[in-house]
Amino acid sequence: LHARYVLNLLHETRKHLKQLPNISHVSTCYSEEVTVCGDLHGQLDDLFLIFYKNGLPSPSKSYVFNGDFVDRGKQSLEILIILFTFLLIYPKEVHLNRGNHEDHMVNLRYGFTKEVMQKYKVHGKKILKMIQNVF
Repeated sequence: LHARYVLNLLHETRKHLKQLPNISHVSTCYSEEVTVCGDLHGQLDDLFLIFYKNGLPSPSKSYVFNGDFVDRGKQSLEILIILFTFLLIYPKEVHLNRGNHEDHMVNLRYGFTKEVMQKYKVHGKKILKMIQNVF
């Protein structure tokens, strides 16, 4: 995805998240399912498997993602792009909780910073700065 679109997505995500409280409450009735996921750690195949087994986020399919979206795996940025896009499309059905890997120092150690810089050589620093603002 071109850097301009990534930056635009990050800007819109940040704008949306700033409107939300720090703590969000998610409740459902007995007839409604919520899929709770955590620790994707850059494993895009895991996210695809979750969507394959449970369906894509939609007005009838809610998700809570409990952090640690990035680091370790090789497709952390793709996971963020997908999760942030679904968050903007379905803001009442997709909930993102920050994990300890959504931190600049942890990203330096476990590979996310390097991943972004390899994928976006020219705009990598700007994208990383915006991602940290979103986190």
